[in-house]
Amino acid sequence: MTKSHLPRLAIPSVLPMLVFLGCASPASQSFRSSFLPPAPRPTAAPSTASTPKLVQFSETEVSETPLVLTLAPSREIPNFLRFEPRPAFRERSESRFKRAEQAFERGKRAYREGDFLAARREFDTAIETLLSGLDGDEDRSEFIRRFEELVDRIHRYDVEGLGAGDDPQIAGYDRSPLQEILEMTFPVDPSLKGKVLDQIRATSSELPLEENDEVLRYINFFSSEQGRKTLLAGLRRAGRYQEMIRSILAEEGVPQELIFLAQAESGFMPRALSPKSAAGLWQFVQWRGREYGLLQTAYSDDRLDPEKATRAGARHLKDLYNQFGDWYLAMAAYNCGPGCVQNAVRRTGYADFWTLRRLGVLPRETANYVPLILAITIIVKNAKDYGIDLDHLDVEPPLVYDTLKLEANTNLLLMADLLEISPAELRELNPALLGNLAPAGYEIHVPKGSASSLLSALALIPAEKRALWRAHRLADGETLASVAARFGVHPSRILTAGQGLQAEPQSGDLLLIPGEPVSTAKRSLARRSPAKRSATKRPSATAGTFKQPSTKTTMAKAQASKPTARRAAIPQKSPRSGPALAYRYPQSSRSLSR
Repeated sequence: MTKSHLPRLAIPSVLPMLVFLGCASPASQSFRSSFLPPAPRPTAAPSTASTPKLVQFSETEVSETPLVLTLAPSREIPNFLRFEPRPAFRERSESRFKRAEQAFERGKRAYREGDFLAARREFDTAIETLLSGLDGDEDRSEFIRRFEELVDRIHRYDVEGLGAGDDPQIAGYDRSPLQEILEMTFPVDPSLKGKVLDQIRATSSELPLEENDEVLRYINFFSSEQGRKTLLAGLRRAGRYQEMIRSILAEEGVPQELIFLAQAESGFMPRALSPKSAAGLWQFVQWRGREYGLLQTAYSDDRLDPEKATRAGARHLKDLYNQFGDWYLAMAAYNCGPGCVQNAVRRTGYADFWTLRRLGVLPRETANYVPLILAITIIVKNAKDYGIDLDHLDVEPPLVYDTLKLEANTNLLLMADLLEISPAELRELNPALLGNLAPAGYEIHVPKGSASSLLSALALIPAEKRALWRAHRLADGETLASVAARFGVHPSRILTAGQGLQAEPQSGDLLLIPGEPVSTAKRSLARRSPAKRSATKRPSATAGTFKQPSTKTTMAKAQASKPTARRAAIPQKSPRSGPALAYRYPQSSRSLSR
């Protein structure tokens, strides 16, 4: 097509448009002008005519003027198509997050003041505030991050007195962050080969280290932003248990580097639970745990006790090494079981982990398990080469505690009251406890230096009442009547329990709060919904269904939004023994049996 043809082809389509534009009403002038190129600035004084003149176009003028160019897309985007970023978008998001944070802070204040109902309302309001923006124009990834962070913070208060964590049939478990990584495959960075080989030659290690593509894949992953975040999170948590673990590994004659097996198994989370119901820092299944003295009762699970589980894990690894004569095979057997590795060796005739891996006779998770541990070991031993400053890493402080043996069944909440710490702090020292009742004979961990004072305080309470009663130290502005109303008892009962307490106790006085025994069976039927009774039947002898910290209405909306789940739901087997009593307060019921 030549240029001479262009005007003739444009005239038939342009004329109707010109007629339309000429007949348009003045109200549409602003709409029409958005399609036209910007007018040049006038050089002369503007016309003083009051009435606009209708411009007439002749065919010659039209044909000589390339009007078709005005209909082509101009460099200036039309107004109705132009995307104008909404400045209020970020403000709306931040405002919503701020309102949720304010509601959370109000809930914290209400909780500390003992108004649990108000705390529950404010916590629910915080979650509702976030959920209200999920279906709008919020950034979903940012919403999920904020939502999970808020739920975790609320849960720490929820388990202390608002109801979600007070039932021993409800136990919270964590998922190891490395579980999914073991099922994934990562690329190899060829530039790492020489570097890693030099590092291995210069590294002192009780555990043999090896450089190959499988190890390099995980080194490459842990060098990435996501992998580094996962690795550092585990190393920070390791601060709580590192000193204890290294001491036990040395006593049992196990290489120090196998501390990173615990990171691969649980991420140093003592309540980690695998899809196969292996639990604890070292991920023992029930029957294997019993082989090494880790008992499970209606009240506790020794697999969740970091010190006991570490001792059992070290002994199990040593036994596996004695069986296979190779630490790599021992590590593989720790993951999939000695029978699995033994069958693989028998079928192939090779007692070498890398050969078994190459032949594909090991489970996929096990095949990746050993390279992952070796990769973590190499990186940590050469941390500076990977940009990690272990000397300035903000690790969690080691857990230090006293241990005392209880003479009677004792409520964990009562002990927290007497120690004047939060129940969450006491639970962190005792992750093996499945509920709020520590049975007679149980060795409870309490903050360092507080054992004698707790024993003295417990002596004030009759042994048969320690499973039911609570305690409360009177704060400024509180009265006997207000405390009695909060716990749902008559003031006279508090005075009677106090044995000589003044009629008007003073600030700083310790009040003993009698509990009201109720039938566990009635309480269980009242609290458990049909949905909970029909929960999944995945077997576990130690856990219950974990409840998120909010009301049914709020959590129904939370489930609809499907944020990333961080807890595992495990059904609870019916206990065969234990006291069939619970104590009740107006805001929540706390079961005392499993």
